[in-house]
Amino acid sequence: MGSRLRDMIRAVRACKTAAEERGVIAKESANLRTAFKEEDQDYRHRNVAKLMFIHMLGYPTHFGQMECLKLIASPGFPEKRIGYLGLMLLLDERQEVLMLVTNSLKNDLNHANQFIAGLALCALGNICTAEMARDLAPEVEKLLHNNNSYIRKKAALCSVRIVRKVPDLVENLISSATSLLSDKHHGVLIAGIKLCTELCEANFSALEHFRKQTSSLVRILKNLVISGYAPEYDVGGITDPFLQIRVLRLLRLVGRGDADSSDIMSDILAQVATNTESNKNAGNAILYECVLTIMAIEAIGGLRVLAINILGRFLGNRDNNIRYVALNTLIKVVAVDTQAVQRHRTTIVECVKDSDISIRRRALELVCALVNESNVKTLTKELLEYLKVSDPEFKPDLTTKICYLVQKFFPNKRWYIDQMIKVMVEAGRFVKDDISRALLLLISNAAELQGYTVRSLYNAFQKWDGQESLAQVTVWCIGEYGEMLVHHMNELDGEEPVTQVTEADTVDVLELVLKDFRASSTTRAFALTALLKVSSRFPSCTERIKALVLQYKGSLVLELQQRSIEFTSILSKHENIKASLVEKMPVLDEATYIAKKVDAADVAFSTDSKSVPATVLPAVPVANGPTKSKSGTNALMDLLNLNVDEASTPSAPQTRKSAGDVLLDLLGGNSSFTSPLVASPVQGPSGGADALLDLLSIGNATSQTTSSPLSTLEPFPQRNPEAASQKPSNPVPDLLSQNTVSSQKDSYSSFTADFKKSSIPGAGFDLLGDLGIGSASSISTTGPVYPPIVAFQSSGLTVSFEFSKQSTNLPATVIHATYTNTSSNTYTDVIFQAAVPKFMQLQLEPASGNVLPANSSGTVTQVIRVNNSQHGQKSLVMRIRVSYKINGQEVLEQGQVNNFPPGL
Repeated sequence: MGSRLRDMIRAVRACKTAAEERGVIAKESANLRTAFKEEDQDYRHRNVAKLMFIHMLGYPTHFGQMECLKLIASPGFPEKRIGYLGLMLLLDERQEVLMLVTNSLKNDLNHANQFIAGLALCALGNICTAEMARDLAPEVEKLLHNNNSYIRKKAALCSVRIVRKVPDLVENLISSATSLLSDKHHGVLIAGIKLCTELCEANFSALEHFRKQTSSLVRILKNLVISGYAPEYDVGGITDPFLQIRVLRLLRLVGRGDADSSDIMSDILAQVATNTESNKNAGNAILYECVLTIMAIEAIGGLRVLAINILGRFLGNRDNNIRYVALNTLIKVVAVDTQAVQRHRTTIVECVKDSDISIRRRALELVCALVNESNVKTLTKELLEYLKVSDPEFKPDLTTKICYLVQKFFPNKRWYIDQMIKVMVEAGRFVKDDISRALLLLISNAAELQGYTVRSLYNAFQKWDGQESLAQVTVWCIGEYGEMLVHHMNELDGEEPVTQVTEADTVDVLELVLKDFRASSTTRAFALTALLKVSSRFPSCTERIKALVLQYKGSLVLELQQRSIEFTSILSKHENIKASLVEKMPVLDEATYIAKKVDAADVAFSTDSKSVPATVLPAVPVANGPTKSKSGTNALMDLLNLNVDEASTPSAPQTRKSAGDVLLDLLGGNSSFTSPLVASPVQGPSGGADALLDLLSIGNATSQTTSSPLSTLEPFPQRNPEAASQKPSNPVPDLLSQNTVSSQKDSYSSFTADFKKSSIPGAGFDLLGDLGIGSASSISTTGPVYPPIVAFQSSGLTVSFEFSKQSTNLPATVIHATYTNTSSNTYTDVIFQAAVPKFMQLQLEPASGNVLPANSSGTVTQVIRVNNSQHGQKSLVMRIRVSYKINGQEVLEQGQVNNFPPGL
């Protein structure tokens, strides 16, 4: 017979060690096995109850699963209750033994006892498989019309599970679910509305059907709002908040994108938003759902203002959870009605100073979303004041956001410089390198502000406390514009007077940076270069400068040692050419560096400045000497540090790596080139190049040398054909093309092909004509028909391809790409890029826009032209990369398209 359940529980709790507990469980498990073998019917339900307790402790219980089925087949309610409980706890939908219980479930669903039918519905709603759902759906649908409200409620909840498992059954349940909306019992109403919500989410026709029932939903909600005190449903003075929230969620579904339904529900939503009390948690929950519903439907402007005002009241609540919810919701709705959110700007800025770090971060995101050209000065001032007293762990985020706002919305360059100096003084060690370089780029291009800038930096540096960015920018400006500081050149109206600065004072600043232990080797390298530059403008300090430079001759940092030796040689032996060596840097090329900024990872793009979003500010490389003017292509190669030989004479020996080799190094030389969105290929025996070819299904393509010119850049320098022929060029995929460059053509094989046109078959041909792609106006849709595909899909982004061909030119394919955003956040600064193998040619036309609205409310389209030179032998394959911003945060997604229709 064994012990009772309570005796076993008492014995387990009395165990002092894990080993002692295992001993008790092993003994009880042995007794249970014996009882199951002996078919002990009297105590079977007690044994299964003990088995469930053992299961909850984490011990194996598979040996007793069949006992649950025997209990379910028993006629009595107590046995069935334990059997169904064991079935739901010990089994799941993956167990094949569930097939044996289908008949028992069917019998119990038709049982006259409401509690037995309720047990069957509860079990079916928890563990049913797709097959069980199809078999038992008619019985469940019949129970939706049962006279007993207890059965109707459980049947509705069970139907939710059936819809999720078998969406095909939606149409069978629509009419039954609609009848539940007129039920008087609140439990049935909650379950019925949940079922209606599930049907709307699963099927568009169901959604259209329930849009016609908007009046019924409004009536339910209105009865709840105007009803008096009902003890049975009252929660904190609110009548059935659970039902109200369910109705609001269903209204949100039916009203989204439908003006008629939205108009019907507008009055009741305004009534709920106005009359619901906000001093109780239940009331706040209803108000929150009401706000989400108002912002989701096609509501009028006044109703949206009312909803945002509710969130504004939430911001003043003492409960941090409610304030966090309000901030999180305002971030989502700020794009819908920015002006209404602006009214609560003061409260939002105060939240940035909250003691709760999560509140501060969300408030900071919201402030960034609210900033525009008209209020950037006010909000930046507030944030800078808080930056002075903020916690150290919050300063990195705050500094980055302030720099982002200043860069994006600065009204004039002088204000931009002033704010960046303030940021570097207060939080200089948190200012990133690209921010400092962007500031240097702006200074370099603002000749009228260079004197003002160097004087402002000199004054700010008097309070230097080890801020890395402040030291680097100050040292660089002194090296370039030190004479403007000494001679007070280019003074501006209203500029604060500066005390007289001598040549020795400027050298003191550089010496302080060199000798301060907080300065990094990079900052010291800046200072050494600046000393060399000012030596030609301050002759009186030449000997002192020589001594300072010479001190680093034995530095353990190789970079500093090399600079010291070379600069000492210039100062001592080459006075006659020093002036020309250290003359001012030319104005830094914005477009060239923007090209590098856009793709800092591993590939290059066109230097057309139009290809960069307005919010991206370039960083500035700090040069140590005069720069040499180069063609756009060569400058682009230098930006990537590809070290492609620039020798134009055919006899020059080729000693550097080819760009293709370097690109393979960037991709991970001897490792497979994989994307996190696709499965990793098997590593081939030939290293990174072959792995890359295997991934793209290129095969052995070392003999192919087809190339295409860069139409927007100058041609690459010619290379020595003898050196080029010593080893075959590496077949690598094409460089990613950028969609926002209107004139950019193919740049796919420029790094791997021989640059000498005479050795490139087909070089110099007309890009559109010779590829057989044709112009945009001559696209022909006559030809083979191919099914569209989903090329890429993530949690929020979907990229779909449709195809067309000219019947007279099958190698050429025109791809019509459509980008859709299914998330609740708007994507801005969307940039699509693509790469194809070398045997293909790729051209991206400008996209129809660079903003993807949220919730699939708009799309961006683009035409992609591909010419497959090995059509019929090798199929299309493409790597894609999409970058965009969500609330100012950059997001990069990439993947590979392998599901092109056959025959392309």
